[in-house]
Amino acid sequence: MAHLADYPTDQQYQAVVQATKRLTPKESDEIREIILEVQQPEFTCQVDQSFGVLVKPAHDEFGKGLHHRLYSVADLPGQSNGKTRITMLVKRCFYVDDFSGEQYPGEASNYLCDRKEGDTITITGPFALPFSVPDNKKANLILIGMGTGIAPFRAFVKHIYQEEKDWQGKIRLFYGAKSGLELLYLNDKDGDLTNYYDESTFEAFHALSPRPHWNDPIALDEAIEARAEEILDLLQSANTYIYVAGYEKVKDNLDKAFAKILGSEEKWNTRKAELRAGDKWAEVIY
Repeated sequence: MAHLADYPTDQQYQAVVQATKRLTPKESDEIREIILEVQQPEFTCQVDQSFGVLVKPAHDEFGKGLHHRLYSVADLPGQSNGKTRITMLVKRCFYVDDFSGEQYPGEASNYLCDRKEGDTITITGPFALPFSVPDNKKANLILIGMGTGIAPFRAFVKHIYQEEKDWQGKIRLFYGAKSGLELLYLNDKDGDLTNYYDESTFEAFHALSPRPHWNDPIALDEAIEARAEEILDLLQSANTYIYVAGYEKVKDNLDKAFAKILGSEEKWNTRKAELRAGDKWAEVIY
């Protein structure tokens, strides 16, 4: 898997903020949806791609460094007057210094969350994501996203049902959030993914943290194990793809859940190796 430093930043574009809105209420972590219009007509982007944002660190007194952060496309890219419009999800992040214990704002996330309509930011890319739409419309997809990790899968599902159409394989989306207040695109207010509940091939399931004000892991493994019979059938199919996007700490729990469903850790390791070898397992972990 490529590291952030491996992505080139020499090709840069200017993007104007067309809209920015907070998707989560004030009593929860701030997650914003930002729509950008790229000013250079030659820039194009697809649902299976990401793009970078370049930010000058606020504490960099010498102007030498730039933060480069990648973001998945969170909706179907559009066109307006020959210019590409892209949507991104950004969570306002903070980190605690290991030595001083002080809390500092994340450079890129706070910069982006503070942008207003009409502001211009510098972007790079586009870059390929490891998630691609299978050529075979009978392929099954298990999509597992956490927090803003739902972004690529929202665009993915929309693309399949609006542009691919006639999809025959099963699509199962498992999405985790700290609380119901942070369930993006599967809620009453902005729940556009619920539009696809009428599709016979699509189902979405959410999992929440048992204690949202603590740092307990989101119980995605429990949501998956609760549908063990169907997941077992999908895992035994040679035409199943598994895509994961989200936090590092959930990976072990997912491995344990799939191992439990298959009956042993050895069986899961063998099946996971088969998925990887066939380009049917992909992950974006942060």
